Amino acid sequence: MCVLWPVSSNNAASDVAESWLSSTTRMRRGVVIVGSMMVGAGGGSGDSTAITRRILVVDDNQDSATSLAELLELIGHKTHIAYDGLEAVTAAATFLPEVVLLDIGLPKLNGYDACRKIREQPSGKGIVLIALTGWGQDEDRRKSREAGFDGHLVKPVDLAVLAKLLAELRSALA
Repeated sequence: MCVLWPVSSNNAASDVAESWLSSTTRMRRGVVIVGSMMVGAGGGSGDSTAITRRILVVDDNQDSATSLAELLELIGHKTHIAYDGLEAVTAAATFLPEVVLLDIGLPKLNGYDACRKIREQPSGKGIVLIALTGWGQDEDRRKSREAGFDGHLVKPVDLAVLAKLLAELRSALA
């Protein structure tokens, strides 16, 4: 299992993360192994059936957004990053993602409203929108469904679960 969460370099969480990474990350013949995920140096997970997706990552925590986008690129996807709700709506119209991983608690325009605005765009109905948030109560999930999200994942995201979800989208987006 691989879990991604943002940490700063000057707190106890970074010590835990560093310890966890050193125990779960190892190199073998140019392949980085993080938990149960193998990522080759050339990108992709080694799965010849893997499909590259265009993924918009939206999070106001820039470290978290950048880290997730880089990990998604390592397993073969093309990514674009937005840091607020308004930027997400614009990026969805120009980048034309197949999947949007959208935080809820965003500046300028919250994730629920950003989802609604993306759905109103000509390409918005065909996009898979997944709430990726720290908010995981039943009420939060209900609001996500009502706003038009296709799924709701709670941070910290398990990269193996996310990779599996993206792979399962193959049939939905094919």
